[in-house]
Amino acid sequence: MNAIGSGKLAVITGGASGIGRAVGTALAEHGMKVALIDQGPSVEATAAEIGGDVGGFICDVSDRTAMQALAATIQTRFGAPPSVVLNNAGIHGGADALSGAVIWDRTLAVNLFGVLNGVQAFVPAMIDSGQPGVVINTGSKQGITQPPGNTAYNVSKSGVKALTEGLAYSLREQTGGRVTAHLLIPGYTHTGMTGGGEKPAAAWSPEQLAGFMLDSLKRGDFYILCPDNDVTRAMDEKRMAWHMGDIIENRPALSRWHPDYKDAFAAFMAKD
Repeated sequence: MNAIGSGKLAVITGGASGIGRAVGTALAEHGMKVALIDQGPSVEATAAEIGGDVGGFICDVSDRTAMQALAATIQTRFGAPPSVVLNNAGIHGGADALSGAVIWDRTLAVNLFGVLNGVQAFVPAMIDSGQPGVVINTGSKQGITQPPGNTAYNVSKSGVKALTEGLAYSLREQTGGRVTAHLLIPGYTHTGMTGGGEKPAAAWSPEQLAGFMLDSLKRGDFYILCPDNDVTRAMDEKRMAWHMGDIIENRPALSRWHPDYKDAFAAFMAKD
């Protein structure tokens, strides 16, 4: 956790609102400099509201060239490479396997390649700095358990999981654990992506999630599996174990939602 400290720099994509804003606020309270990145001018207003040495930068994370240029701009602006990078920008558009190319292209461009662009724009300088660093990529439980109905999003977040696991290995080999990668797996969190209005009772606030994430980083967790007010870690673990059991036991794909396995899944979840 030496990467988090006064005077050090954090870079956060999707930083104008929701999880990105909450994490940026928390890190600024730790005395960190913060560069917030988002696709519209609201990110500049967010940076001003947080205060301190916080800057807002407009960029489309799916634009590789623009992200590379922005990394150089941010390093010049703050005088050092980041010690914390949170690749958090994402969109949530409904699309199944037979949906048109436009939504698929945009979902993968932002949710998967946006994360890759963030990694490749900022992490090499973290490696070269000789200083401790942490890279956190925002995944999703949907990228693990694959609930039907939004396949494009599931695929993008599955890709983020695989990317982050591979990055963790590469960083361990290259830096001996000085720079580490972590997969943030939010629970139900009330953000603009989940709808406006009053926070549902089942949801966590972005501030709760930010606090949980920072505590998990202190422990050195790679998989930052967040509960919420409706789903416990034990429930998540069972759902994930059932999903892996589809492969091990050669059940139909997504058997959790298959009518022939409805009772078996309910019994599995009810077991102590």
